[in-house]
Amino acid sequence: MTSTPQEPQQRRNVLQRIGGWIVAVGALALKLGSLAKFATLFVAFGGYALIWGWKFGLGLVLLIFVHELGHYLEAARERLNPSLPTFVPFLGAYVKYTRGNPWQTARVAIAGPLLGGFGALVCYLIGKQQDSNLFYALGYTGFMLNLFNLIPVGILDGGHILQSARWLKLGGGRDKAAAVWALYLATAAFCALGLWLSYVPQHRL
Repeated sequence: MTSTPQEPQQRRNVLQRIGGWIVAVGALALKLGSLAKFATLFVAFGGYALIWGWKFGLGLVLLIFVHELGHYLEAARERLNPSLPTFVPFLGAYVKYTRGNPWQTARVAIAGPLLGGFGALVCYLIGKQQDSNLFYALGYTGFMLNLFNLIPVGILDGGHILQSARWLKLGGGRDKAAAVWALYLATAAFCALGLWLSYVPQHRL
């Protein structure tokens, strides 16, 4: 079956309208203050759903939310006044909170990948029980994203952990610095093991 010359242009027009809709919703969300927290979630879901379908898009948004919930719950436990997660389509999400000491910052940073890893584990176990490619894919993606976040560079969680451990060591808190590294390595090992277990070989030419 051959396509008419108008079909590629029609597809481009549809994609342009969808992109315009996402930008408009995002701009509106920024003007709505606290409601933007919820609006950005739906914008992220819409973007992911356009690429991978609504089921995977929904699962991915929920996995990101679970990761951010880890940060939120630990920051709340530390009384650092966290905000609700704000989603940035195709980049992830973030939780704002009052800056604490290095020991608090390290634990808040680790809590995200740790809870996010458990969220990925749930998806993997469901996929294994039901032989579901969707949940296998979600589990693998969840472990990969949380492991990626543990890379000790820049604004990633791993970067905050590394910086906090250094400050603790320089400030005389060697025991706490060692505890931070132990938690970090255990979380990274957990996510790496999950990534390996949930990998499904692809047989495509």
